[in-house]
Amino acid sequence: MTPAEIKALAASYIKGGTAGQRETFDTAMYKAMLDPRDYYDVNGGYTGEDGKVHRADGFTCRTIFSGWDVFRSEFPLLTIIRPEVVSDTINSLMQQAELSGNNYLSRWEIVQSDSLCMTGDPAVSVFTEAYLKGIRGYDVKKACQLCLNSVDETASGRNGRADYEKLGYVPGSITSTLEDAYYDYCAGRFALALGKTNDAQRLLMRSLNYRNIYDPKVGNMRARNADGSWTEWKGATTEGQGCVESNPYQQTWFVPQDVAGLIRLMGKDYFTSYLTDFFEKTPANFKWNEYCNQANEPVHHTAYLFVYDGKPWLTQKWSRFIMGHAYGPGLTGLCGNEDVGQMSAWYILSAAGIHPVSPVDGIYIIGSPLFKELTFKLDPRYYPGKTFTVRAHHNSAENLYVQSATLNGQPLNRAWLRHSEVAAGGVLDLEMGPKPNEKWGY
Repeated sequence: MTPAEIKALAASYIKGGTAGQRETFDTAMYKAMLDPRDYYDVNGGYTGEDGKVHRADGFTCRTIFSGWDVFRSEFPLLTIIRPEVVSDTINSLMQQAELSGNNYLSRWEIVQSDSLCMTGDPAVSVFTEAYLKGIRGYDVKKACQLCLNSVDETASGRNGRADYEKLGYVPGSITSTLEDAYYDYCAGRFALALGKTNDAQRLLMRSLNYRNIYDPKVGNMRARNADGSWTEWKGATTEGQGCVESNPYQQTWFVPQDVAGLIRLMGKDYFTSYLTDFFEKTPANFKWNEYCNQANEPVHHTAYLFVYDGKPWLTQKWSRFIMGHAYGPGLTGLCGNEDVGQMSAWYILSAAGIHPVSPVDGIYIIGSPLFKELTFKLDPRYYPGKTFTVRAHHNSAENLYVQSATLNGQPLNRAWLRHSEVAAGGVLDLEMGPKPNEKWGY
């Protein structure tokens, strides 16, 4: 292994847990650190999408950006433990956008080319998250403009943006409508931070377009035709129906930018019962299924939605359940495709007891830590703290519920952390117990 690889794997360390849990965690760290990988020849150059040899100026060119997957957990993890990789990736994607002549961001980049795989504009989430978390080793104005270009780009029709802007939804597609709304939110946040108020207002308003495809008659997101009528309904668990690698039940939860609004839209009681059923009907082996399909990315935030509903103990219950049943040691340890580090990054963050729902908001929801102690080393070039540690006292398979918490010795009565609190370094202490404490966390 190279010194850089050894350093990357040493970015966190754990205490406690079973031998199988420690093996699973160490394996996850290795896999999560593989990509985005360095991309250059022995002479220091690399071949761009224009077919010419180029050199990275002031950064390491990186490749294998599986955007649709990795914006959810992999890049939030990297922002904590390897911010220089995030900065390099942003510079690389910016250069690819320029050399290709597209002037919008690749959604799934490989060897400096856009594979056009999957949907949406996930790089916009990665760019905005990085900027708002203080990772800014690139041309910030150009980065913001590329984000705006990406969410507004209509010439090629690659995102169905012309219909989306006109109708407020992408005809025939749940996935594209919900993803476009989230990426509008991301670009709007970036624009707002740079004082582009007109763009920000326009995009933040457009981020509410998710409301246009919720059908209360079926209690689910549902695709619409261009004339405004609903498409044929085959049931919430039937794959397709305008959903990419998923079904309407799984896709309905993808409103990370406005979970409170989604709860109001669905009704609090229905939101709670529908989300609870989503987990209770999931097979315990977590192989590909119609409910919480941890084997694929669209559901990776769902266990953390209960906190928004005022029920953090359910987030604790189900995040711990997923870690124990969808992950394990050995060759068959994963319930699905690794997807370039995303699957493993979800496990690492969840094992630490923190995971975002909306990465750009800089909020980590507190779940149920897997280990007695887990420490992330922080890069002093980016963050003032040296380390951030989560200690779970009396933790065990039975004691999976948070009873109380302190942050750097001060009582913490909320089930979430700010990124600035993590970046400042310190210790989150959690007292664990066998029964939910329904008075903590909200």
